[in-house]
Amino acid sequence: MGRITEDLIRRNAEHNDCIIFSLEELSLHQQEIERLEHIDRWCRDLKILYLQNNLIGKIENVSKLKKLEYLNLALNNIEKIENLEGCEGLTKLDLTVNFIGELSSVKTLQHNIHLKELFLMGNPCADFDGYRQFVVAALQQLKWLDGKEIERSERIQALQDFPVVEQQIREQEKAYCLKRAKDKEEAQRKLQEEENKGEREGRHTGFDGRWYTDISATLPSSEESKDDVQAPEIQGECKKKKLDSGEDDLEFWNKPSLYTPESRLETLRHMEKQRKDQEKLSEKKKKVKPPRVLICEDGRALNVNEPKYMDTSLIDVDVQPTYVRVMVKGKPFQLVLPAEVKPDSSSAKRAQTTGHLVVYMPKVGEIITGCQGTSKPVKSTPDSSREKTNKRSQQMERLEVDPSKHAFPDVANIVQAKKHTPRRVQAEPKIIPSEGDPDFEDNPEVPPLI
Repeated sequence: MGRITEDLIRRNAEHNDCIIFSLEELSLHQQEIERLEHIDRWCRDLKILYLQNNLIGKIENVSKLKKLEYLNLALNNIEKIENLEGCEGLTKLDLTVNFIGELSSVKTLQHNIHLKELFLMGNPCADFDGYRQFVVAALQQLKWLDGKEIERSERIQALQDFPVVEQQIREQEKAYCLKRAKDKEEAQRKLQEEENKGEREGRHTGFDGRWYTDISATLPSSEESKDDVQAPEIQGECKKKKLDSGEDDLEFWNKPSLYTPESRLETLRHMEKQRKDQEKLSEKKKKVKPPRVLICEDGRALNVNEPKYMDTSLIDVDVQPTYVRVMVKGKPFQLVLPAEVKPDSSSAKRAQTTGHLVVYMPKVGEIITGCQGTSKPVKSTPDSSREKTNKRSQQMERLEVDPSKHAFPDVANIVQAKKHTPRRVQAEPKIIPSEGDPDFEDNPEVPPLI
């Protein structure tokens, strides 16, 4: 059975960032809740509260919800209207399809002066003669009853006939209460019979599955013989239980019953029992997975791929000389390597963009050059190893400590500016006419050219 818990309210308060103290609207419908509790302490700012289609038998623990405007308790097991006087802001109350037979209990709503709309259809009291007239006269603040507007003339007529109608309602209430008491006794008697029947069946069948171990004591000691004998018996027992449960289920649903709070609870408990039996049956059928074999008895590693989800925080890489194993959430991914590698020089990295896991594993007897193709194998002869060592030592750079070789450069003269020399304009050469020139004319009055 469901209960109102803090976790349940937070899960239904996603629209309010899962904050419950400032919650204004809460929906807890179809949660199999049997008792209304905790809400008035945890969610005092509630304005709308949905609790329809549950198993609540009593209105309680809502009197401190001063801001509550709409309360929906349809399809529950409520038999009396009570404990709503503290909901000062209540304007709409839905009690459709409950078990309210004490119609006079609606008078407790006279203190809710802001109540404008009330739903009582589907309750036993809605079948009483004079039901609507009684409610209209008792709750003069109402504007709507069962979805129908209350006219002014209807209210005047109901107030005039109220004394007579109230007497009729009291008599019908009394008859209903007597009938309800008999129904409760009958339901209690049936419940006791079911419990006794279950106890008798438990003693008759006995063992609760332990008879398998009793029979195994008489069987041969070998595991193969046990499996061969027990397997058909277990299958036959499961089939028998399934048939019996199916017959019981069909008998339960075909059995006539009254529509009472007890019958609703009985139906729910039957469905819950069927669900639990189905889960037990499926658990028995479920085969236990054998432990995963990663390394054979002769020491050979096997290729295994079991994980499905890759999360960096749950990855554990183990590099061995002949194989590599990646554990993801306890599930192994193992590869056998074609050559022996160096575990101490290996590394594992995961790409941040693609999520690929890359494991670097240098082979034994190879030189790994960073980011340059594949490594070249080295001959195992001693001469070749000496030559490689000499070459490596010759190519090795040494640290120079002489400060003269590391003098600071002249920053000012790093870039030398080009000197632009001014261009000189040379005078054109003067052409002096000679005496042999035909155009030459010697004028004595003209002074000679210097």
